[in-house]
Amino acid sequence: MTDQSTTVTDRDLEVLAEQLGRVPRGVVEIAARCVCGRPLVVRTAPRLDDGTPFPTSYYLTCPPAVKAASTLEAQQVMEGMNERLRTDEDLAARYRRAHEDYLARRAELGEVEEIAGVSAGGMPTRVKCLHALLGHTLAVGPGVNPFGDETLRLLEGVWSPDRCSC
Repeated sequence: MTDQSTTVTDRDLEVLAEQLGRVPRGVVEIAARCVCGRPLVVRTAPRLDDGTPFPTSYYLTCPPAVKAASTLEAQQVMEGMNERLRTDEDLAARYRRAHEDYLARRAELGEVEEIAGVSAGGMPTRVKCLHALLGHTLAVGPGVNPFGDETLRLLEGVWSPDRCSC
């Protein structure tokens, strides 16, 4: 069985550097892992070691997942999501709750005045970054972020967290 621990190991940091093409910054835990055990999503400190505020708590790192989300963005699926967000009050309310969830989870790691009220992915008023929304869903599970959940569904047959593509 694969170790699904959230603890960051030296090996995780090596893999993250490989995945990102740079030294990872502010990693506090592995928020989601591939079925093979490699990092899929990292949880990042709200303030990096150099003092930079960093609002993206859940950062998608797995290159095939990043590529798949990028493909959806290139296909402009966010336009339809944003239109539905403007016209569907229930969806807008669920997305606001996802934003509040994101902020509450980031606050567990500390408050950073410069990013107070700022979450990720455009929440709560627009869909801006599917990578961030997918990272949120993969980290906290389905039913929290409606557009993260939708992104995951749209990727069926292309990419899945249940199948290693590392």
